[in-house]
Amino acid sequence: MIQLSVVIITFNEEKNIGRTIDSVLNLADEVLVVDSFSKDETEKICKSKGVKFIQHKFDGYIEQKNWALQQAKNNKVLSLDADEVLDDDLKSEIKEIKSNWIFDGYYLNRLTNYCGKWIYHGGWYPDKKLRLIDKTKCEWAGINPHDKIIYFNKKSKYGFLNGNLLHYSFNSIGDHLKKIDKYSEIASKAYFESGKKGNYINLYLNPILKFLKSYIVKLGFLDGYFGWKIATLSSYETYLKYKKLICLQK
Repeated sequence: MIQLSVVIITFNEEKNIGRTIDSVLNLADEVLVVDSFSKDETEKICKSKGVKFIQHKFDGYIEQKNWALQQAKNNKVLSLDADEVLDDDLKSEIKEIKSNWIFDGYYLNRLTNYCGKWIYHGGWYPDKKLRLIDKTKCEWAGINPHDKIIYFNKKSKYGFLNGNLLHYSFNSIGDHLKKIDKYSEIASKAYFESGKKGNYINLYLNPILKFLKSYIVKLGFLDGYFGWKIATLSSYETYLKYKKLICLQK
């Protein structure tokens, strides 16, 4: 049976981290938390549960996750965010894979809880994430804050699990607005540093297209009121990202 490390990065996650750790304790051979010097009870909670806890300066989501990946003692890694929890079906599947690892990596279905409601439409589910990986064959890449795992060999083969990675991301619409402000700031700076240009066409057209895709094409209206809020706020995030990018250019 393979040895599995679960790797989690944190910053002020006292509301979430205990639940996340509890969901993997009977599955992982190592639980590693890499923390960006939290000011709350994150460290205390992690140490009370007996996990390995390291602090490291945060230079970006991609940079932090790559650094954390290299600190894991095992090559097979399950990478989680601090607000993600494995459901029972997913736990059972991963236990089986530990006895018979076939593919280079495995995709998980992520199901997001928004203000107490599970969201199944609007492009939010199944939000497939490549998280069960072999760290010797891949790395985190993308544009901050939207990171993703990239395998070095384009011919790598992947499995797809049926269980759900439960994502407790937004407790309130206020939480969503705070994340929009934070993520649009990070994204606009990443775009600017990479040389991507913003203009008034993508400032106004892209948010409209984002709303239509989320609410109409991806059937967000089937999630009722929250489907509407997600579509409108996702549109607003797109607008804000390009607005901040244009301001940086000026």
